[in-house]
Amino acid sequence: MYSAEPRLKALFVNALAGNAPEYRLFLAELTRYLRGYLRKRIPQLQDDVEDLVQETLLAVHNARHTYHPDEPLTAWVHAIARYKLMDFFSARAKRESRQMRLDDHEDLFSVSYDEPLDARRDIGKLLDHLPDKQRLSILHVKLQGLSIAEAAQLTGLSESAVKVSIHRGLKALAIRVRGMA
Repeated sequence: MYSAEPRLKALFVNALAGNAPEYRLFLAELTRYLRGYLRKRIPQLQDDVEDLVQETLLAVHNARHTYHPDEPLTAWVHAIARYKLMDFFSARAKRESRQMRLDDHEDLFSVSYDEPLDARRDIGKLLDHLPDKQRLSILHVKLQGLSIAEAAQLTGLSESAVKVSIHRGLKALAIRVRGMA
């Protein structure tokens, strides 16, 4: 955009002096440059670039009386475009936070107080499909929170056998659950 400074500035200064055709030409050329400027800054949001270009052009038009011809035009335009970009991100963040809060409320109302009971019943049904060594090892260590040594004492298995039983049992459960989905 800096290489376009002399041309854009000449068009804009003439437009400020009342030359309407030069103002239309200035807006057309500025549109092309703003599009490139914004596309580089928000490449993942290309659908929003046109809206931002239009908002920036409108802001340039509304603020044209604040421009001082002895200053670089492109710096002035870039400042306006950056403010529009910040406004855009701020509004987007607000929209997303409002949507998140709504989603949180949906979760609140969809909670079932029977979920822990349902989960225990479902886990119990899954564990019933495992051999006793695996079922008891998982039950004692993973669900009851006992240590490997305590589970080994209760089941009469070695600590190594408890570890292997847990590993094999969890693997079997994972395969079973994937098959249900």
